[in-house]
Amino acid sequence: MDSEHGTKKMKSPEKMKSPEKIEEEDVDTQEEMKEVVKESGAKRKKYIPRKSTRKRQKIEEDAEKEELKGFLDIIPREEVPMEVESLSTKFPIEDWKTCALTENFMYYQIFRGDGSSKNYKVLSEMLKDFDRQDVEELYRLVKERYSTSRPEGYDLMLWGDLHTLFEPDEEDELWKNQHEYNVISWSLYDFCGIHILLMQNGIAIHMLTEKKYPLSQEMISKMLKKKLEVDHESSQAFELLRFIRSQVQK
Repeated sequence: MDSEHGTKKMKSPEKMKSPEKIEEEDVDTQEEMKEVVKESGAKRKKYIPRKSTRKRQKIEEDAEKEELKGFLDIIPREEVPMEVESLSTKFPIEDWKTCALTENFMYYQIFRGDGSSKNYKVLSEMLKDFDRQDVEELYRLVKERYSTSRPEGYDLMLWGDLHTLFEPDEEDELWKNQHEYNVISWSLYDFCGIHILLMQNGIAIHMLTEKKYPLSQEMISKMLKKKLEVDHESSQAFELLRFIRSQVQK
């Protein structure tokens, strides 16, 4: 019927949508809305919270760093003229021997691949010149020499210091007698990544910065109270302090 009789016109068949089509479009619309909400939420998570988290993290890191500084004792070392050699020209350690000037004065002579040598009285002196590779190479050479026998005399001291450094044994008397030790100093040699505990009785304990040793809670407390001696602030010093403090039992 036409409009003159007050009836509504019906849509032509070709313009009408099937129920299946309508349902499909509704699903598409819902999915689009979900994507918009998801994207909007993602944008909020990316922007505001991240900025806030970074700021909070920076504040916490600065606060921790200030706290760690309280366990540092910065002692500038004397400027000593040194021959600067790059890694490309640095020669490896090839041999070593113990020498005696007198009955009471002995030292170690270290030989490098270019034929040069240098004398040191104790391992701690070597660490002022050595990097980690030098220390590892020296330990290899010492172990090779005493693979079938036990060192004696002055050789025993070097062998013992290196053995404690790389292969600590909690059953060793050195660790069992910690309660008797009074710490004189705790120092870091960051060039080779080694820290040293020097005791009042003359004992020196050499330790790798990244390795855990059988330190007693009493000894850790003494170390932190004495403070770590360094010649400057460094990331390695802060990492070592974090590592030692993480071993404190709550």
